[in-house]
Amino acid sequence: MEEFNVCLTCGACCARFRASFYWAEGNDVAPNGVPVHLTKKLNDFRRVMIGTYGSNPRCIALEGAIGSELRCMIYEQRASVCRAFQASWLDGVRNERCDEARFAWGLSPLQPGDWTLPDRPPKAA
Repeated sequence: MEEFNVCLTCGACCARFRASFYWAEGNDVAPNGVPVHLTKKLNDFRRVMIGTYGSNPRCIALEGAIGSELRCMIYEQRASVCRAFQASWLDGVRNERCDEARFAWGLSPLQPGDWTLPDRPPKAA
């Protein structure tokens, strides 16, 4: 069966956790780095994605509705903290932080079978 990316119908982690990363990941230092106009200084060593630092986090680069079709506007340039975040069962291991983010948005925790495209009836001709 074909695999697909459950994250493209979720996005809960992008609207639950602070996305802070080493300042030199910005595109003012690293070619193809995180666009700095979407970040702000957190401290002398770290930047944070705008929108993720506060009581109601939502990354400025997230487009779409949580739990529905969405995308990261800077996916290829996303920070290491975003690249390192693993959704539950992606590699056969549960991620409690993924489950926490999904729960906060009223979504059920992922299960191992969620990474396989469900069988769909053939389209009518």
